Amino acid sequence: MKKSIIAFVAVCCLHLPVVYGQLTVEVCQQKAQANYPEIKQLGLIPQSTAFTLSNANKGYLPQFSLSAKATYQSDVTKIPISIPNIHIQSLSKDQYQTTAAMSQLIWDGGAIHARKGEIRASSNVDQQKVKVDLYDLNDRVNQLFFGILSLNEQLRQNKALENELQTEYNKIEAYLRNGVANQADVDNIHVELLNAGQQRITLQTVRNSYVAMLSAMIGTTVNPEEITMPSLPDSITGTLVNKRPELSLFSAENQLYDSQRKNIYADNLPKINFFVQGGYGRPGLNMLDNSFKPYYIGGIQLSWNFGNLYTLKNNLRTIDLNQKIVASQRETFLFNSRLTEMQQSNQITQWQKLIRNDDEIIRLRNAVKLAADAKVANGTLSVTDLITDITAENQARIDKALHQVQLLLSIYNLKYTTNN
Repeated sequence: MKKSIIAFVAVCCLHLPVVYGQLTVEVCQQKAQANYPEIKQLGLIPQSTAFTLSNANKGYLPQFSLSAKATYQSDVTKIPISIPNIHIQSLSKDQYQTTAAMSQLIWDGGAIHARKGEIRASSNVDQQKVKVDLYDLNDRVNQLFFGILSLNEQLRQNKALENELQTEYNKIEAYLRNGVANQADVDNIHVELLNAGQQRITLQTVRNSYVAMLSAMIGTTVNPEEITMPSLPDSITGTLVNKRPELSLFSAENQLYDSQRKNIYADNLPKINFFVQGGYGRPGLNMLDNSFKPYYIGGIQLSWNFGNLYTLKNNLRTIDLNQKIVASQRETFLFNSRLTEMQQSNQITQWQKLIRNDDEIIRLRNAVKLAADAKVANGTLSVTDLITDITAENQARIDKALHQVQLLLSIYNLKYTTNN
């Protein structure tokens, strides 16, 4: 399954543009974020927010309505007295009415303003979530980038080992022709050459899979030889301030809950409207006139919904609990970040100490190998022992290269942990 996925990614990378020149880890991070599909949301969220804010602002505009009705009722209002020589027409049981109304908000207790604040706060939360997801790509890029660097160094040392073994193979063959060595010595060197070749194939295969995944992430085909080793910073010590985007997300969530609290208070305040209503019907406003008449009504209306007061305390308590949860999440995040930072700082110190000894180890291994080579030429040491010394020196060089890459990776992991 894993091989099929790697093969699929590799095929996809054939259709990607090729990167020429040096490729740094920072450039890879930028390309990965620009290539990630979720980045499109950073442009879509403000557009959606603008539409929602525009709808909220329309609450300040006059509101119009039109209605019409026709009714039939079993009885109508009548004057229960009789006046001689005066006929008072009773109302018809079938009645008709058409009404047009306009209402203009005068004061809403700040409900629309609070709603707009909540919309902006919610939009900010959505944007910060996207930024957190994009920032997570940096860690994935780091692992692939430095993985390729590590494999490059191992392949370089492997090539040096193959060249040295080939040189020794040629020497031993000459010794064989001169009667100083035997066929078993030649075969020993040959086996080590084959082993080095197999190791090269394995390293190249693993590197190809890393390159394919990095290429898919950044949207361009990566040439592993163009991967650039970052330079070591002048200073790694000192207190680093945590600037992770998760902290901005926690702040945005708190602001959202503050906006929701303001919205709840605003919903529990009275509303004042100016209204005008005009109509045509039978009867009009004069209930004693049974003919069709136009009419109008205008005035100021105050409304106050007390039903929200039943849930006011629970709603506010819910918001308080949510903010406490956010505070707890922030505290937990900072705690774990500090632990990770301590661990990574210790790793940096460890790699620095190991690198200080690597050069001396390589020097000593090289001296032992040269002495062994001279002894083999004199016939006082077996080829097997020489091979052991050659591979030991090669391993020391590989260790130094890996320690340097691990130091850089630890530094960039620390940078990722603190966003510095």
